[in-house]
Amino acid sequence: MDNAERIDRFLKMAEADPDNELGHFSLGKALLEDKQVEKAIPSLQRTLDVNPSFSKAYQVLAEAQIELDQKGQAVETLRKGVAVADERGDLMPRDAMATMLSDLGETPPSFKSKPQPEAIDAASADLICSRCGKPSPKMENQPFKGELGIRVHGAVCHDCWREWVSMGTKVINEMGLALASPEAQVIYDEHMVEFLQMDR
Repeated sequence: MDNAERIDRFLKMAEADPDNELGHFSLGKALLEDKQVEKAIPSLQRTLDVNPSFSKAYQVLAEAQIELDQKGQAVETLRKGVAVADERGDLMPRDAMATMLSDLGETPPSFKSKPQPEAIDAASADLICSRCGKPSPKMENQPFKGELGIRVHGAVCHDCWREWVSMGTKVINEMGLALASPEAQVIYDEHMVEFLQMDR
């Protein structure tokens, strides 16, 4: 699927439900990847209007602002984003945004939340979740069959998977997907990979 098709699908999702943060985030990210940076920013800002705790959206919004040489706005976005990610324990976006602040010549804030290495051992932590960045045991069972199911099982924690199950229902309803159709399944999988922040 090329980027124009992805943008079109994410645009339809955002328009179908203006309060769906995944639709706006996915649209903004796809526009940024397509070098449509100015168009990406309103979608990413709308994501944060709908869900101010969506930590990854701060990171991607700051990337767009840096691309447009909006250093002041980017620093403000990153400071808010680091605080939100730290509060939620979203370690991967928190650390990425702290690095971005340093690259901009700013001192990152001190973190409140700390990993608890003493609570993590080889038996209980099998993965670093692709969405939240936390060490986690694997889900007890593979969530669904096939190669993608294997990838999800090896990359996503139980809590983030439960978040997707709820969001995935919205995707099905808002886009009118009949998952018996191969094309609908592809669209559903694309949204899932985006939400779980797994590499395509």
